[in-house]
Amino acid sequence: MFLKLSTIALLPALIIQGYLVKQKIPHLPEPKGSRSGVIGQGQPLSMLILGDSAAAGVGVQSQDHALLGSILSELKHQFQISYQLQAKTGDTTIQVIQKMQNIPHQNFDVVITSVGVNDVTKLIDPQKWIKQQQLFYAEIEQRFTPELVLVTGVPPMNLFPALPNPISWLFGQYSQQMNYTLAKFIQRRAAYQLIQFDLAKFKSLNLDMAEDGFHPSQEIYQLWAKQLADKIRQNFSDKILMNE
Repeated sequence: MFLKLSTIALLPALIIQGYLVKQKIPHLPEPKGSRSGVIGQGQPLSMLILGDSAAAGVGVQSQDHALLGSILSELKHQFQISYQLQAKTGDTTIQVIQKMQNIPHQNFDVVITSVGVNDVTKLIDPQKWIKQQQLFYAEIEQRFTPELVLVTGVPPMNLFPALPNPISWLFGQYSQQMNYTLAKFIQRRAAYQLIQFDLAKFKSLNLDMAEDGFHPSQEIYQLWAKQLADKIRQNFSDKILMNE
């Protein structure tokens, strides 16, 4: 109720600020580079990344420096990785689900997701949003039968440099409540692990975001990828040991 009342109270300011922010933030393209292929040496591992502009790597110029390339760099000496990236700037959860229908049914050992920011900017109610997540992950399980699902939480948007108050405060409230419902959802699923996008920690390390103040920088992509790669190693350590 508090979030709903806050949204209504701030709506006039949100409309004005939203327009000004869109005019001010530079539009960064998605990075160039391969979004599917095979790389590395070792035990075979299949990996799918689904999501929005952060999953797509906006903020850097090449996929080599984006989330995908950073994960591959972390894992390529231990696994032979068959990878695929399906991500698009501006996509909400529902749009990611729709795009996923274009991927044929197949097995992926690992599915990595990054959704939520565009749902926040559209002020999707967190209770409605978690129902969308239930649909999203049910479709992932049915279509790709992953052994491990790594779910990136919604970043704390109140810390985005591009967003002024009160819009940053309100977006922060939305992302916080979405993450709360997401954590409860994941707790009941043994094959799922939540990856927190710890922007406060990144800032403490004096790491800036991309030039638009809205997307990760190369250094942040690398740290995010390391979190994901560590989870993959932990969950597939038996495969690594068998290969050694």
